[in-house]
Amino acid sequence: MVDVGICCREVEKRMKRLGLHMQNVKAIFISHEHSDHIKGLAVLCKKYSFPVYITSATFLNCGITVDQNLLYSFKPHEPVVIGDLKVTAFPKFHDACDPYSFVVECNNIRAGVFTDIGTPCANVVNYFKQCHAAFLEANYDEQMLEQGNYPYHLKKRIAGDNGHLGNRQALELFTRNKPEFMSHLLLSHLSENNNCPKVVQKLFDKNSGGVKITVASRSSETELFSITASKKSSHQYRTSHSAQLAFSFI
Repeated sequence: MVDVGICCREVEKRMKRLGLHMQNVKAIFISHEHSDHIKGLAVLCKKYSFPVYITSATFLNCGITVDQNLLYSFKPHEPVVIGDLKVTAFPKFHDACDPYSFVVECNNIRAGVFTDIGTPCANVVNYFKQCHAAFLEANYDEQMLEQGNYPYHLKKRIAGDNGHLGNRQALELFTRNKPEFMSHLLLSHLSENNNCPKVVQKLFDKNSGGVKITVASRSSETELFSITASKKSSHQYRTSHSAQLAFSFI
């Protein structure tokens, strides 16, 4: 599980609706200390004693209590093995103390979590090019943000190099860097006030290049996606049962 931005009870409800069991969660990885990424962490860990992978700097800035025996750290670009999964963290630009994003790999299939990104740095681009599926931030519509009622300093922060990706920035990252074997893209972290799911869906559908585009809801889980692929040549991937990775945005 990557981040816990909703309460424990809501996590349980959404997992249950997907047919997933809390007992199957083997670890939680935390990207940064902002409340919309750690809201449910303390209660979830108290109830289930999940191991938490988090940097010391991020934990010190969380302001929450978690049993020290459950805390583990990670290093950038060094995979952490959890069962059959490999989770690789990489630093990014965001206005947090020590922000990271993650790529989760199973049997050479990779799904990346690319949210809370101020600007697409070399790390983001490099890992995006490796993914069969990705959660990509499309936080705001540029016109909606500009014309909205947020104060100027907040608009500047959101659109700044340590803020969030707008729809056009996300689209450019996707169209320029998606590998030919990418099959799924989930647009996520949409602002409630500065974006519109229909606008995002239409924008990316026109430029999907055969990739399945899903706009993740703020209020409910997505369906459970299963990614299957096998390498047919050095440059081409096709559907196969030789490798599989399943994921959902909850």
